[in-house]
Amino acid sequence: MYSLDINFLKDRLPTEINSERTVRPPMQLGNLMPVYLGIGVGLCLPALVFCGLWFLQMETGKLEQKIGKLDQENKELDGKIANINKIKGETKGIQVQTQALVTVFDRIRPWSAMLQDLRDRIPKNVQIDNIKQIAPVIQAQTTPGQPPSNPAGGIEINGFARSFRDVNDFVLSLGQSKFINASESKISTAELIDAPPETGAIQPDNQSNESGVKIKPTQVVKYTIKAGLSTTPASELIRELEQKGTIGLVTRLRSIQKTGVIAK
Repeated sequence: MYSLDINFLKDRLPTEINSERTVRPPMQLGNLMPVYLGIGVGLCLPALVFCGLWFLQMETGKLEQKIGKLDQENKELDGKIANINKIKGETKGIQVQTQALVTVFDRIRPWSAMLQDLRDRIPKNVQIDNIKQIAPVIQAQTTPGQPPSNPAGGIEINGFARSFRDVNDFVLSLGQSKFINASESKISTAELIDAPPETGAIQPDNQSNESGVKIKPTQVVKYTIKAGLSTTPASELIRELEQKGTIGLVTRLRSIQKTGVIAK
């Protein structure tokens, strides 16, 4: 058998070998500066964000601590305010009770002082048989055109006088008293009667005298005077009360004045 031997190298045309190599231009570092800057900025931004978050977390923690502390102080202040309001309420209650007590003292009209004042003002020819206190009339509503009732009440004086003029003088004298309301002092009744034994008058018997003329019995005026008590506070009548010998009430009123509850 025959073998086929083919030499392809001999038939190939010789090729020209390019002895010249491609020369690459040298890399210039100056052209990479934007890249470096971009990388640097890219690395700095996460770092800045991380630092910002870390700072915010620290500040948030501090603020939460302050808020907690303020909440605690607020609770303490609420407790103190509640105690202060409680004390204020108790103080107000004490003030109301004190004012009520002062009002009671201020409305006291000691009978000893009033009777002494009457004894000083009664005319010579007037005799008092009895004195009766008139309680004040408490009205729920005042009728239009009708004056309100006197909250201090009044007194009723019954007795005898030598004449009607003496009764009028007694009423005028009562009107000058600090314990009496002059506008509410008036003669309720006055009539001429035979003098009763309590006046001290001695009536003649029914027999005639030597000349045969009957002697008329001694006559007096029986009167009733109604007077309203003054509504002036007792703290404004200290001088009059002291002059009439009411030392106990005067001492209490002056002690109250020293506390400042009532004015001097």
